[in-house]
Amino acid sequence: MLETRPATANDAALITAHRKAMFLAMGRTRESVLESMSANFTPWVTRMIIEGKYTGWITEDSSQTPPRPIASAGLMVLDWPPHPLDPTSEHRGYMLNVFVDPDYRKRGLAHSLVDRCLAEARRRRIRVIALHSSDAARPIYEIFGFRATNEMFYVDQEEA
Repeated sequence: MLETRPATANDAALITAHRKAMFLAMGRTRESVLESMSANFTPWVTRMIIEGKYTGWITEDSSQTPPRPIASAGLMVLDWPPHPLDPTSEHRGYMLNVFVDPDYRKRGLAHSLVDRCLAEARRRRIRVIALHSSDAARPIYEIFGFRATNEMFYVDQEEA
């Protein structure tokens, strides 16, 4: 039986592991970079959960003993200036860490987790939610009404 529960600060290492697996599956990032990211992400996500700025969910297969965590996703709340897309809000949502174990894909788990993230955004009256998607996941987000934008990135090439 598959059950979804809210993530807690005690899930930080699991969320980090799912995040790393998500990036590994996309195949664009070196292992050493992912290790560094993970070491820094765990304390960050712990703090964000405690501060209420990151709300996440974990789906577990309770037929396993102990229950096996097989999927997760999160919604981060960002301070954001009023904008033409939402001229009265001071917040924006960012959906991240949507991950489903390969053995459990194509069962609607990602869809269910995205739905939970959007429900939380509605509960918080957050109308604008952004995310970055892999090519494989793009159709899931499009079902919910996400669309590509003109966003650009600048990344300083100096090593930290």
